[in-house]
Amino acid sequence: MTYRVIQWATGTVGIHAVPAIVAHPELELAGLWVHSDSKAGRDAGELCGGPSAGVTATQDAEALLALDADCVCYTANSDLRPGQVVEDICRMLASGKNVVNTSYVPLLYPAAAGEGVLDQLEAACQAGGTSFYTSGIDPGFGNAGITIHALALCKEVRTVRMLEIVNYATWDNPFTMFEIMGFGKPDTSQSLLLAPGSTTLAWGPVLHLVAKAIGLELDDVQETHEVLLADEDITIASGVVEKGTISGMRFEIIGLAAGEERIVVEHVTRLRDGDAPGWPQGSGYRIEVEGEPHLRIELGLSSDLGDHNHAGCLATAMHVVNAIPHVVQASPGVQTLLDLPVYSANVS
Repeated sequence: MTYRVIQWATGTVGIHAVPAIVAHPELELAGLWVHSDSKAGRDAGELCGGPSAGVTATQDAEALLALDADCVCYTANSDLRPGQVVEDICRMLASGKNVVNTSYVPLLYPAAAGEGVLDQLEAACQAGGTSFYTSGIDPGFGNAGITIHALALCKEVRTVRMLEIVNYATWDNPFTMFEIMGFGKPDTSQSLLLAPGSTTLAWGPVLHLVAKAIGLELDDVQETHEVLLADEDITIASGVVEKGTISGMRFEIIGLAAGEERIVVEHVTRLRDGDAPGWPQGSGYRIEVEGEPHLRIELGLSSDLGDHNHAGCLATAMHVVNAIPHVVQASPGVQTLLDLPVYSANVS
């Protein structure tokens, strides 16, 4: 069976989703929504650097939602409009379109994404007879996905640590790098990401999802961070990080139970591999479990077509694109990594 998919946006993730949908043996690209005037009217495939897909990009959301389609792959930017993203998704769900999402990452586990969010999404699913699912690489498979499956190897689980250790110098996304994360800013007061509560909002649901998987109830979530200041001007893909401004960051989101640290997400983000030698070293995603047995898992991403940041954006798209047939087949409602069957790539 072939499922018709509308792709929503062609940013750093959506640009990979379009050709992936076209190439997938169970999927057909039905439509493409774009934000900018310069993209509207262009062929979807050519817009994303590939051959013609026979689908024209449009800014007409209502026309797209009126199409005969099974699913929306939602990858639009959410940094400054989380409430609007939830409203967008609920409108799609209520209209009869299933939705997979990489955009607003707390929706990986909507029960921990804020008061009323799960109820809002669930009501939209029931109204439209549809299902909703969020994933990606981080949050997503690179932390919760690997961990949940790996913990099936354990008799005891004392602590879980999920790390991302990545050099972001080649990621060409100036708005997120400078205005959201705060690279190039003189101090953390100008970083939206490091503002109190922000990392907990984004990665707290990862903690609660893993806790749910193993039957652990967290009673508190705390966050910490530290930053590195550049010792000289550093030129990166997104621009120039001036001397004396933020050029690296390390933060933790810590889930506690009975006053003890049990589940932790840690991010180590550098612009030069040799910076902050005292911070965890490596490249990619690492899972560390203290239990019986102890576990340590490393995931590295690379690509013939780009570097690790290119590979990470591609992997983010693929973890929801490959889920689409299963989301469409699921009973109406909000789905998480704990609800869908095990799924993989389809190369038939």
